[in-house]
Amino acid sequence: MGNVFYFDWELDLIEWLQKSIGTAGQTIAKGLSLIGGETITLLVLLVVLFCYKKEAGKRCGFTMVAASMWFPMIKNAVMRLRPYMAHPERVEALAVTHADADPMDVVQQGYSFPSGHSANAVSLYGSIAREIRQKWMWWIAVILPLLIGLSRFAVGVHYPTDVLAGWAVGLAAVAFCAVLEKKVKTEWIRHAILMAVTVPGIFWCDSRDYFTSLGLLIGMVLVFPYERKYIRFSDTRNVWAMILRVGGAFVVYAVLNTVLKLPFSAEWLNGGALGANLIRSLRYAILLFVLVGVYPRVFPLFEKVGKKGIHNS
Repeated sequence: MGNVFYFDWELDLIEWLQKSIGTAGQTIAKGLSLIGGETITLLVLLVVLFCYKKEAGKRCGFTMVAASMWFPMIKNAVMRLRPYMAHPERVEALAVTHADADPMDVVQQGYSFPSGHSANAVSLYGSIAREIRQKWMWWIAVILPLLIGLSRFAVGVHYPTDVLAGWAVGLAAVAFCAVLEKKVKTEWIRHAILMAVTVPGIFWCDSRDYFTSLGLLIGMVLVFPYERKYIRFSDTRNVWAMILRVGGAFVVYAVLNTVLKLPFSAEWLNGGALGANLIRSLRYAILLFVLVGVYPRVFPLFEKVGKKGIHNS
């Protein structure tokens, strides 16, 4: 179920790319898509939040979550089928969005317009560039989203116009959050405004990406004030502590995510029912709260390990 619309040149370009880039090109395109995926995006955000500058990481997190809620809201309204779904005889899916689901399952793989990878890349690296304000970071904020976006139609999961729209959504999120930060000084009002422009999607969205982001947004709204009042972890420049902070976060994430899924069957969780999607949101809200509001209590221990390691060397 979905809509099929495209320009002839888009389909011709995808088909030409897939026939021309060869095995090496396909590998590069898959790698770039992976860089724009959930794991690498989480890694980059955790490095900013836990290692570079905590408050900058929080601002980047809100910007990225805004984009990651807006694009599925548009997707589920437009309902454009992915190129490989609409044209299986001409386009091959070289890297699907969710490898654990049927590639032709629209509920699990999501719709095509706009590109979520493109929106997330622009919102994440664009917001980081606003924080770092160095020329080299601005180059990364332009080149990396460009390459990630191009890879998405090279692997057959998006039309070029999906990517263009994704970049626009990412830029809109960066601009919106920057204006919100500047004009609205009260934090809870900023949170309320962001919730107001994203939560209505619950009435028409049925894809995993929306409910994942909804959970992350709820988690951020709850945990950031809590962390500021009760946890107050410090930034670090200790390389060993950085590695332990980020590596430990992935361990906590993997273990807790597995535990939170145990009461439910995988079939039900991936079935697309509203109850399953709300459980998904709850799961991600809990995950984020633990990662930012509980896990950092061990950071002082990491600082000691790091200093000991440097001293012994």
